[in-house]
Amino acid sequence: QVQLVESGGGLVQAGGSLRLSCAASGRAISAYAMAWFRQAPGKEREFVAPINWSGGSTDHADSVKGRFTISRDNAKNTVYLQMSSLKPEDTAVYYCAAATLKFSTPINQGLYGYWGQGTQVTVSS
Repeated sequence: QVQLVESGGGLVQAGGSLRLSCAASGRAISAYAMAWFRQAPGKEREFVAPINWSGGSTDHADSVKGRFTISRDNAKNTVYLQMSSLKPEDTAVYYCAAATLKFSTPINQGLYGYWGQGTQVTVSS
């Protein structure tokens, strides 16, 4: 099994940037597709961006396209989410997840069997 720990969240002003990291242990993340999801207060969890095992295929939700970028470093067993031009509506708990469908970029959270504990991102206006 793989264990996931997110970091890098915090409080930032609108227009600012943050980089989230998801450090994995227990198994190499090259065995997994990885993704970031988020859940805002009072809302359902939604996908932000998935990435396949090699990093050669990614997807980004329309709400973050052009502002967020998912990437991975399999040698460091870490996945990243670079967030720029942040908006108050980006405020949420951000979760890292792993799926065994390593060649795909699934956006359905039900396909992800491993989750981190989440990291809070708060964007002030």
